[in-house]
Amino acid sequence: MKKYLLSAVAVAAPVAFAGNAWADIVIGVAGPITGPNAAFGAQFQKGAEQAAADINAAGGVLGQKIKIEIGDDVSDPKQGISVANKFVADGVKYVVGHFNSGVSIPASEVYAENGVLEVSPASTNPQYTERGLWNTFRTCGRDDQQGKVAGDYIAANFKDAKIAIVHDKTPYGQGLVDVAKKDLNADGITEVMYEGINVGDKDFSALIAKMKAAGVTLIYFGGLHTEAGLIMRQSADQGLKATLFSGDGMVSNELASIAGDSVIGTLNTFSPDPRKNPAAKDIVEKFRASGFEPEAYTLYSYAAVQIVAAAIDKAGSADDAQKVAVTIKAGGPWKTAIGDIGYDDKGDITRPDYVIYEWKKGEDGKPTYAEK
Repeated sequence: MKKYLLSAVAVAAPVAFAGNAWADIVIGVAGPITGPNAAFGAQFQKGAEQAAADINAAGGVLGQKIKIEIGDDVSDPKQGISVANKFVADGVKYVVGHFNSGVSIPASEVYAENGVLEVSPASTNPQYTERGLWNTFRTCGRDDQQGKVAGDYIAANFKDAKIAIVHDKTPYGQGLVDVAKKDLNADGITEVMYEGINVGDKDFSALIAKMKAAGVTLIYFGGLHTEAGLIMRQSADQGLKATLFSGDGMVSNELASIAGDSVIGTLNTFSPDPRKNPAAKDIVEKFRASGFEPEAYTLYSYAAVQIVAAAIDKAGSADDAQKVAVTIKAGGPWKTAIGDIGYDDKGDITRPDYVIYEWKKGEDGKPTYAEK
């Protein structure tokens, strides 16, 4: 019998599974559909749904249609486990998600025990793929890669800065800054502060006062746009003139809505803009025609569905997710909307790449991020 973390779900499993449409290949999409990180959840959902629609329009996979089932984890690990258990109970064998590393890591264990393959478009903490599980994949890079890119950039361009390293105590946020800190310290650069905040904090007055007293000129932040935007705005209000540098958790234009003009000059790491990839041209135009801008992880989610579908097709069946996992690792590189992607034995992509972005005013006068 398959294992479940919630006994009530286990009881319901046979009934839910029996109700599944065998003619469909169900792919669960898990992420923060609601809550403060809902902008990223929308990217996941829109990307996966468009990929499924396009694949279905082209004939589906092995004569079957892809059906998307949505799970809202609200960026909360406990809710992520509940979503994972519901997917298992519903007979889902493939999941695109989750967004937060702190959710993907525990959820992946539920999936691994129950024969479910997980491809995260955004979970960058190394531990997601470092635990020897058969089922963990991502379409993005890792924090030990982007953290080093950030550390090297800071060492080359901010070597005389007074640096505050601030993180949100999550596996993603702290994991990212700790890589950059190690890289900087190895270069002989020592931060003047190392501080943690809490996800959901709204008032950063005490932190900003401490940074002002220390003469901070650069804030390297590990976390998401929700807290980062407030730190920027409140820093500007309190007269702290410091550049904020962060990671891929900034890649939402919602950051500018929170930070206002104080976002100008902000730096962050992210992969080269997938919207500029020639392979994605028609797909990007399709999104824009529907009124949705496919920024950040939209195309990473689209690519995740493409990889799962192509691997199922190559494996010859959707029934055995472990066989499909072996196919993903051995059968690439896979052609996707974000370029050709191959995998190593851990489930990490073999072509990780990060570049530096800077927030500036775009042609329409609104702040946005662009590659430097």
